[in-house]
Amino acid sequence: MASVSSSHLILFIASLIVAASVAGTFTQGVQRLSSALGERSVDVSGDIRTDIRIISDSGSGAIYDDGDGMITVLVKNTGSRTLDASSDHIEVLVDGRYQTGVTVSVVDGSAWADGNVAKIEIPQSLNGGDHRVKIIVNGDSDVLRFRT
Repeated sequence: MASVSSSHLILFIASLIVAASVAGTFTQGVQRLSSALGERSVDVSGDIRTDIRIISDSGSGAIYDDGDGMITVLVKNTGSRTLDASSDHIEVLVDGRYQTGVTVSVVDGSAWADGNVAKIEIPQSLNGGDHRVKIIVNGDSDVLRFRT
């Protein structure tokens, strides 16, 4: 009879040790997952609050200057956060090609806040025909199609 009790005690202690190690492993995994979700939610929140719209008129002749080979695009911040108006934080593609040497300036204020407009100047020589400019800021993008 005592042998049954001692074997039950040994099995009980072994099951407690296994349960404690499994619980410890699960707890660490849940903590890491929770931390990753918290960090990702901050990124998603910034992306959600970012919204831009190209307000340049595609039918006007003000987009492309044939003389100096410059594309000028006006982009309005329609989101709820102030955006960084520097070429380091804005990606520009012209006809599917990434552009460097882009200059950005805020037209109506000192910061690119909600409702303000940024002027983006892209040095690019274009042939006649249909063209496309894509502006990407913090994951949000807008496309302007125009003809030269």
